Amino acid sequence: MRYILTMLVVVIGLNTGFAQQKRTEIQTKSSLAIRYYNAKDYEKAAPLLSEVYKTTRNSTYYRYYINCLVNLKRFDEAEQDIQREIKKQKTVRPEYYVHLGQIYKSQNRSEEAEALFRQAIDKIPASKGSFLTTANTFLAWGDYGLAKDTYLKGRQTLEGEAFNYELARSYLYLRDYDNMMEEYLNLLRESEKHLSRVQSSLSSAMRLDIDNGLRNQFRGQVLKRIQSEPGVIGYNRLLIWFFLQEKKFSSALRQSIALDKRTGGEDMQIAQLGDLALRNKDYEQAQKAYTYLMDKGEQTPFFPQAFSRNIHAKYLEYTDEGKGNLEQGQALATDFENGLLYLGIGPATLNLVREYAHLLAFYLNDAEKAIVELEKGEKIPQLKPEELGQLKTEMADIYVYANDPWEAMLIYSQVIEANKKNTLGDEAKLKKARLGYYMGNFSWAKAQLDVLKASTSKLTANDAMELSMLIGNNLNLDTTAVPLTMFAKADLLFFQNRPDEAMLVLDSIADQYPYHTLVDDILFRKAKIEAEQQNYTLAAEYLNTIVTDFSYDLLGDDALFMLAELYNTTLAQQEKAKELYKQMLSNHPGSVFTEESRERYRELRKVYPDKEELFMEGKESLFERAIDNSEF
Repeated sequence: MRYILTMLVVVIGLNTGFAQQKRTEIQTKSSLAIRYYNAKDYEKAAPLLSEVYKTTRNSTYYRYYINCLVNLKRFDEAEQDIQREIKKQKTVRPEYYVHLGQIYKSQNRSEEAEALFRQAIDKIPASKGSFLTTANTFLAWGDYGLAKDTYLKGRQTLEGEAFNYELARSYLYLRDYDNMMEEYLNLLRESEKHLSRVQSSLSSAMRLDIDNGLRNQFRGQVLKRIQSEPGVIGYNRLLIWFFLQEKKFSSALRQSIALDKRTGGEDMQIAQLGDLALRNKDYEQAQKAYTYLMDKGEQTPFFPQAFSRNIHAKYLEYTDEGKGNLEQGQALATDFENGLLYLGIGPATLNLVREYAHLLAFYLNDAEKAIVELEKGEKIPQLKPEELGQLKTEMADIYVYANDPWEAMLIYSQVIEANKKNTLGDEAKLKKARLGYYMGNFSWAKAQLDVLKASTSKLTANDAMELSMLIGNNLNLDTTAVPLTMFAKADLLFFQNRPDEAMLVLDSIADQYPYHTLVDDILFRKAKIEAEQQNYTLAAEYLNTIVTDFSYDLLGDDALFMLAELYNTTLAQQEKAKELYKQMLSNHPGSVFTEESRERYRELRKVYPDKEELFMEGKESLFERAIDNSEF
């Protein structure tokens, strides 16, 4: 018995080893075959593909093999091979008739090819899998119309199988957007569970929409369905999704509220809509979304979140757009005070505490009260080191604002000591080094900044490198450090929210040292100040000068990205912004702004496609593949 068991183990082991060896061999040959195929070396690819197909019986390899023979113009060989395959089959495989038809088509034998294609469709067995396989074969050869005919035949033949999704894809390839939309909407009528699939497909389709024809058609067809079939909620959700894709938050919110009044269950959707509007700086619609949720009453689960987010939205709106309005700032301070009184000061409201303190100090010039509010936050029990560090960092910033640099230096040091294992520690180190720079301790500051170049936070490392290079490039050029000292003073004034005074100092440097290497840095600081003052056109002029005359310098990518952001958001010139993001990807691939530029470029390309780089017949362009493979 032991001998038999031992022999069985040996035999099984040998078989397993042989099978593994065989799999490895097939994988090697298939990989090599595909490499030759993609390189259009059909002479080498053909025999390998034939061998892999005979081993695996995978029809994809067979189609590649036949295509090799077509490209090599070995039509007779291809025809004979397909005929042999058809004779071998015990059951009808219509896809092989499609392959044979392609051979005839390649020889301009159109009538014979068409007859074979129709024969293939007629021979499809009455199963969904067979219809899908045949249609996919047509799609693989680029015959989208015949794929459509296959699905329509399947709809007639198979009871309960509508092939809506598959037909929609065929209509997309045929640029028949009207029928494509009808199929997607029919799919939604069947079940709302198809919503995400439909959204994903439509998102891809809209990338092809050069003249907005699909977008206009989409809106009309969906609205018509909503009116004629009000019971299908999926139509409403699809329309809301569309408005969000277009960043039409007002329309999306209006539809969401209308839907909520029907279902009573859209609170999460409306809260997410508010957050999305807020991220896109549509403060009005964000606040409307939060206010709607608050108006539903304190008993609703989303009330505290909406209450807090509404104050946060008002704060962002004020600091971004209305900071010169003292009355508005005081009203916002009252909202913070009432909000913290209602919600309480705790871990969930730390951000509100920090924002309230920042508002008090930097915009209402009440640093003393700001410190008191932060001290209240520090007393919250069991705060994590990072949470406490965020409050302390804000407190140190306020001491810098209030011209108490030594207290600020001490607090930054406390934050660094308590946050050695997270990025907040590095952020505090950067702030401490920058404070040394403000104070004129340039050599010490540079030494600290050089260490921070290795920070795990890419933004911190980038900021440290830029400030270090600013100091290094300008400290030893003259016998005096006056220009750099003046520039540091301007930076401090800008940090202290005193832009007019900062601008005067920058102008003084330009007047007294017109040929100093700080010229591009001065332009960049002026651009930032003008942008803060909402003088966006003037800011863009400064940035354009840097991009044109100093693109090779350290601030080249910073200026280019900031300019693109201005055109994309405040100046509403999205097509120009798209080109600038694309320029960033090409000219500054190693920039810290590369990922954001890639994301923005992709979003804008959906609305403003590159006409020479669009999908052609459902295939991606080289630039598209490069973008998606992160080569750009």
